[in-house]
Amino acid sequence: MVYLSLGSNVGDKCQNLKIARYRLEETGKIRVVKASSFYLTEPWGKTDQDWFANQVLAVETGLEPLPLLDTVLAIEERMGRVRQERWGPRTIDIDILLIDDQVINSDRLTVPHPRLYERGFVIVPLLEIAPGLVLPGGLPLQQVWENLVKNQETGCIKKLTCDKMSQRNIENG
Repeated sequence: MVYLSLGSNVGDKCQNLKIARYRLEETGKIRVVKASSFYLTEPWGKTDQDWFANQVLAVETGLEPLPLLDTVLAIEERMGRVRQERWGPRTIDIDILLIDDQVINSDRLTVPHPRLYERGFVIVPLLEIAPGLVLPGGLPLQQVWENLVKNQETGCIKKLTCDKMSQRNIENG
């Protein structure tokens, strides 16, 4: 199973997450198996910006890791993602969190995501769709969350209710 994190803090955040999911499935090479709720979360890293809408998807794909990375980067670009500053505002951000039990350390891709263990805004929705998940190396995801709670490093995370939008609006987005 592959887990992707989606985030947006520019424009219609919820619509951006919905469009990104649609674009992933539109490739014909990625199938969303489970989707977490949407969460409103405070910015991480660069805190003087608008809050984010975040979601985690469990997907199945036949793509190898680097072609998967190229696919998500192309979707980000298609949706207007501009990389001007690290952790800055973005229309959409799609991160590869986990790919089965693989560990990858290359110049283009690191899996598990290198900051997965520090980001409550990723761990909460991931726990929602995969509560018994054990990370590569044997660490239960629940324990990662408990460590963040113990160290008071969870950040503010609230479930977000987004209005439903029509398929036509997503396809035109």
